[in-house]
Amino acid sequence: MRHPRDFYLDLIKRVLTGFIYEDPNVSPWGEPVFDAELRRMGADWPRDAHTMVGLERLNNIQSVVEDVLTHGVPGDFLEAGAWRGGASIFMRALLAAHAIGDRRVWVADSFQGLPPPDSQAYPADSGDPHSEFRYLAVSLDEVRCNFARYGLLDEQVCFLPGWFKDTLPTAPIDRLAVLRLDADMYGSTREVLTILYPRVSPGGYVIVDDYGAVEGCRRAVADYRQEHGIADDVQQIDWTGVYWRKTT
Repeated sequence: MRHPRDFYLDLIKRVLTGFIYEDPNVSPWGEPVFDAELRRMGADWPRDAHTMVGLERLNNIQSVVEDVLTHGVPGDFLEAGAWRGGASIFMRALLAAHAIGDRRVWVADSFQGLPPPDSQAYPADSGDPHSEFRYLAVSLDEVRCNFARYGLLDEQVCFLPGWFKDTLPTAPIDRLAVLRLDADMYGSTREVLTILYPRVSPGGYVIVDDYGAVEGCRRAVADYRQEHGIADDVQQIDWTGVYWRKTT
């Protein structure tokens, strides 16, 4: 028999992704209708849903969070690049479902979209168009309201508004058990890894949302891993998301 929390978490996932009300696609490509397979894989842009990562990547979040809880891997959870907050909301829902009161969910985002590409510092970002997509800019007030809609806005949720290079170095985070990157660009991805990867506990997880979809993100991950001798296997989640478990 399924545990009651499984029904709660499944419902949260279906609401966050728009499955429950068949929220239509509004991306510049594809038809303006709800497509269950695209939404499962996080391969469209939802009109109203609170996340675009799809069911498969939410399932991955659940898997790694429950693994670190089971094995007592120390640290908080952090998402760098939150959009409407859905993936972070789900991490907070997991803590609630498991009655965990001594870990926090950190939500790091500019809350004004992505930065213009700095091609001098990061040549791989030259011509990157992400800063032009206003659809990706969601205010802090809206994200806070989204947490509140689920009854999950409390002291275990901490917001870090601003560019990663400005907010993450001084963030009062000792250890992370789960680090989730949804930073899209080379520079943003590289900054998050440089600042936060050393704080990921052994046995913790790193999730990269845009690895398959954005060449700059993939290159940033590959460069960082190579430069720091990271040999932990990169596991595929779906068409774009990947993750690995930090062993040392």
